[in-house]
Amino acid sequence: MGLEERVAESCINGHKADCAWTVSVHTFSDITNISPVVFLHLLKECYIHGTCKATRKFRALQQQVSQALCNSPEPGPATFIVRCLYVLPIFGVYSEGFSHLIISALRRHQKTTVNSADSTQAKEIAAYLFLDITGGFVDHDEKLMVKILEAFDVRLTDIEKAITQLKAQNEHRFDTAKTVIEQYIFAMIDSQSYMTAVSLLEHFSIRQSGESFLLKMIQNKEFKAAEKWATFMGKPMLCLLVQQFVDRNMLKSAYDTIKKNDLQQDFPDCSLLKRLAEKACWDIAEAKTKGDKRLLEYLVYLAMEAGYSEKVDELCERYSLEGFLKTREPEAGFVHSRFLHLKELVVEDIIWVDEVDGLHKAICHIEGCKVVGIDCEWKPNYVKGCKMNKVSIMQIASDEMVFIFDLIKLAEDVPDVLDSCLTRILQSPGILKLGYNFQCDIKQLAHSYGELECFKHYEMLLDIQNVFKEPKGGLSGLAELEYAALDAVVLLQIFHHVRSCSQPTDVSEGHDKIEWKSYIVSHMDNPKKSKKRPTIKKETESGANYH
Repeated sequence: MGLEERVAESCINGHKADCAWTVSVHTFSDITNISPVVFLHLLKECYIHGTCKATRKFRALQQQVSQALCNSPEPGPATFIVRCLYVLPIFGVYSEGFSHLIISALRRHQKTTVNSADSTQAKEIAAYLFLDITGGFVDHDEKLMVKILEAFDVRLTDIEKAITQLKAQNEHRFDTAKTVIEQYIFAMIDSQSYMTAVSLLEHFSIRQSGESFLLKMIQNKEFKAAEKWATFMGKPMLCLLVQQFVDRNMLKSAYDTIKKNDLQQDFPDCSLLKRLAEKACWDIAEAKTKGDKRLLEYLVYLAMEAGYSEKVDELCERYSLEGFLKTREPEAGFVHSRFLHLKELVVEDIIWVDEVDGLHKAICHIEGCKVVGIDCEWKPNYVKGCKMNKVSIMQIASDEMVFIFDLIKLAEDVPDVLDSCLTRILQSPGILKLGYNFQCDIKQLAHSYGELECFKHYEMLLDIQNVFKEPKGGLSGLAELEYAALDAVVLLQIFHHVRSCSQPTDVSEGHDKIEWKSYIVSHMDNPKKSKKRPTIKKETESGANYH
């Protein structure tokens, strides 16, 4: 709704509103002789008597103020706005919103018209305004203060000039401009207003704070402020930020920072190692890891997938990588068998997990594994238009044990604990997760438990169906298996079977000439929810974001 339409509507509501709107229209059409206080009062009247929602009123008034700045306000548009900012605090609850409104209106106006003399004068006044805000004489919040500095391009020299003029008037409440700014920044840091502190440091090009400041922001989980600071400081600080993300298992943030800041040479990503391994350039791939444990472990997983057992043992021994089992010698007749059988699935125990103590014990065991199998189950719903049932159980199997998690009960009783525990497994780059048609399970998990962070991002996945090309009967068809509780164990057995058959075990020479294809997914984000119903379990789906 435009201003004129709102004026017409207000006339219907009474004579008083009619007068207010008429005066307001006149004010916006000619503000040559209107003072900032009157202008802001009429702006307030327009806002109060508007009938549309707050966001639409804000946009309509923003446009009207931008147009009004073309009508020769004295002494100029920018100066007029900064004077308005000086008096806005007297308007109480309207101060913050109107401040952002008139600043954004000025920016819109300046895209088409800029008066250098007006901008210079406005900058001088804005420098005084900054000193009065930091001194507590004008009540504007810290975020708005940063916006004022940016809008009027107030720099260190402008504030120094304002301080010099104040000292000439016998006002000695200030030291140097840099001292004033740094003291204010330290106050912001002490109050944990890290984004404001970083914005001020960046705006005034102050680079004194360093690694300790970055670590403090990360410890307080101010990751956006930490990234902004590291970007301003440059490559060394960005590399430290990436390493901190990796150490905290925040791998998506690490990947995004590497990509955004072109740090691939400093942090060789998993895709490069995968390409080198697929070309059988194992020595080059090893050199590219630069001794980084995470990348070395990823290279071991690639060697395991390729069936290059000698390389697995060699890397584990050379770099003291623990937790990887020695390559198993296949039993007689097993290598050439078409199917796996129940008698071959030997586990020490199958444990049902439905309470917090059992959950912690299970996660502690799984965290000590390098390869696990994961399978999810839920009751299918074949009635058209009905809501899909939640994933009821998740199986996670190691070589020795199988844990069956009652997700429905755990999510109801201890959702935060479940989220934290499963995050440690599903988002760990140090555990290879085997699955069958992973996309279907992952999508259904997000649909069932969308509020849990653990099901939104995954690290180190290998979909067995891509490795073991077998069209018959899905996972149970691959294994001729009758008991669903052992599905996750089957994945491990199939993986060992594929490893033993992938590469010739009796040929040590020439391994570097064998090319193959890896299906390990080092990083995956869950796709956003679709309006369509998820498909029935184990149907092929697409749409996940793989890396």
